This record gives sequence, structure tokens and C-alpha cells, in this order.
Amino acid sequence: MPTLIVLMIVSAMAFAFWNASRAAAERAEALGRDACRIAGVQWLDQSVHAIGLRVYRQESGWLGFERTFRFDYSHNGEDRHIGRLVLRGDRLVSFSGPVMPSTAQLH
Repeated sequence: MPTLIVLMIVSAMAFAFWNASRAAAERAEALGRDACRIAGVQWLDQSVHAIGLRVYRQESGWLGFERTFRFDYSHNGEDRHIGRLVLRGDRLVSFSGPVMPSTAQLH
């Protein structure tokens, strides 16, 4: 009987981790897609890829996960560039990728 309880607890923890990972991936996908749309570039592969997971300490003192995702984008359909974003929970803490074109010309 105690084995069944332990198995249920471990299963619940695994499901919670999987669910949080999927939610973070969906948030990263929306952020990447929106950044590409705003910058006027093509978002390639229509997906993000998880490339890192790390534990960090939140402001409250609890431990949390910091997830790193990458996505690909193109300026003209022939080139391919890599964008990267880092989420702590559902909050974006780091972004590198397409930038909005500047309207001012440099002389």
C-alpha cells in the first residue's frame, strides 16, 4: 500500500512538471511569433525548441525553473538566424533575436 501512495505522488509530480514545461513552451512560442511579426521577419518552423533547463531561486526564496528556448527566423526567406529567449516561470528575462527596424537613417 505505501508503494502505491509513493507511485501516485511521483506520478503527480511528473505530471505537474510536464504541464509546466508545456505551458512555458506555449508562452515562448507566442513570444517568438510576436517578436518576428513586430520585426517584420519570417518565423521559421512554427515552433520553439527547449535547449536548457536550470534551477534558480525566486525572490520569495522558493526554487523555480529557468527554461531556455531557441527559434529560427529569416529576413528574406533565404537566410536563417537563431533567436533565443529565457523564461523564469512565465516571465521573459532574456531575449535575443529579431529587432524592430529603425525608421531613422544613419548619416
